[in-house]
Amino acid sequence: MSNHKTKAREKVPMGQKLAFGAGHLVLNLLPGSLGIFMFFLLTAFGMDPFLAGLLGGLPRIFDAITDPIMGFISDNTNSKWGRRRPYIFVGAILSGVLFAVLWQLNPDNSQTYNFWYFLTLSMLFLIGNTMFATPLIGLGYEMTSDYNERTRLMAFSQIIGQIAWMIVPWFWVFIADENLFATQAIGVRNLSIIVGAICLLLGLLPAIFCRGIDSANMENRKEITLKTLSSNMKELFQGIKQVSKSKPFMKLCGATFLVFNGFQLVASFSFFIIVFYMFNGDYAAAGNWPAWFSTMTAMVTAFAVIPVVSWIANKWGKRKAFVISTVISIVGYLLKWWGFSPENPWLIFMPIPFMAFGLGGLFTLMMSMTADVCDLDELENGMPRKEGTFGAIYWWMVKLGQALALVLGGLVLKLVGFDQNEAIQTAKTMTQLRIADIVIPAITAALAIWVMWTYSLDEKRAREIKEELVKRRGEL
Repeated sequence: MSNHKTKAREKVPMGQKLAFGAGHLVLNLLPGSLGIFMFFLLTAFGMDPFLAGLLGGLPRIFDAITDPIMGFISDNTNSKWGRRRPYIFVGAILSGVLFAVLWQLNPDNSQTYNFWYFLTLSMLFLIGNTMFATPLIGLGYEMTSDYNERTRLMAFSQIIGQIAWMIVPWFWVFIADENLFATQAIGVRNLSIIVGAICLLLGLLPAIFCRGIDSANMENRKEITLKTLSSNMKELFQGIKQVSKSKPFMKLCGATFLVFNGFQLVASFSFFIIVFYMFNGDYAAAGNWPAWFSTMTAMVTAFAVIPVVSWIANKWGKRKAFVISTVISIVGYLLKWWGFSPENPWLIFMPIPFMAFGLGGLFTLMMSMTADVCDLDELENGMPRKEGTFGAIYWWMVKLGQALALVLGGLVLKLVGFDQNEAIQTAKTMTQLRIADIVIPAITAALAIWVMWTYSLDEKRAREIKEELVKRRGEL
């Protein structure tokens, strides 16, 4: 149990926590909205399913390339506004504006025109979003050097970020409501402008109010110019190689990949089980139950789970907190067998308080532990600190998990015999789908516990590293 008291100068002021949390709200709201809106490429704009799939997949490949580059650039930037904040400021503006412009499609245009318009704007949007997201993650790792305050900061930001997931599920309802919008296309265009404006304004807050590590005297930063492009690319790959050799960091990435990918792989199954098992394929009868299921999950995660996980981490350490929260989530997955009941729909909320410990504990703890790993990297490899590179590689693993989940989720649906053209599925299909919905995330969560069982960077070691770094830098 930790008896350490965080020093006043190592605490992040509430104003900065709120601003950092606003940035995380944007980090969740943009991809969440994008995922919902992508569905309407087919129904509102008449895009061919294959082309719509390309529009979902091709930009992700581009995004995987730009993240490490942006991390390297922000790690080595030298400006009077710091290493991260200028990019966050510009990236927030580009993200908000380009998201709104991205969805100004017209169903009367040719499919070819809409395809190339959307693909081009997607690439530009992802550049802007990478400029915002990667430095923001890096900034969070360096806002405090205290072991416990890092967890509190990440917990607070995750709570604010969950607000996005309370709202996003209802975009389906808003866009399809003929009383709000004459057509789905108009709904997508108008709602994208609102989302873009909100993200722009909230995204500027961390750039204005948050403060990172004092980098004025940081050594060994590379010059970022066109003339040094070739040598910088070499340094970038060396940095990625260095980061990849960090065993604690690789454990964090592996555990995240397992927990998140397992959850995401079956995330859509809840919708199918509610509609086709609980309500026999009657969409009207299913009504808003799927949206309420998602919203309640986000609310429980934000206001109950994350504070509890943060408390456990400060009492018994981050690794133990991860193991405890992941075990509780497995219990939640098992309870879904009884919770998804045709006789009593209200029981779908029963597993939520347990399941929510999965992702609620995951990102709160993993982001805090990644900040600890950044200290270890500075101790072993010297300056400059590589928060941007660590953040880029970590979230690359998250995005890889999302991409695989989309592919494997469809494969599982096919293997269990799900037929999207049938309103009523066979009893065998629904039984197999319900089993997969429970077994897959439970197994991946158990494997993640196994990966983290020997994670060695505990509070004692983290504080020893911090003391060594303070001596090395000549700080008081």
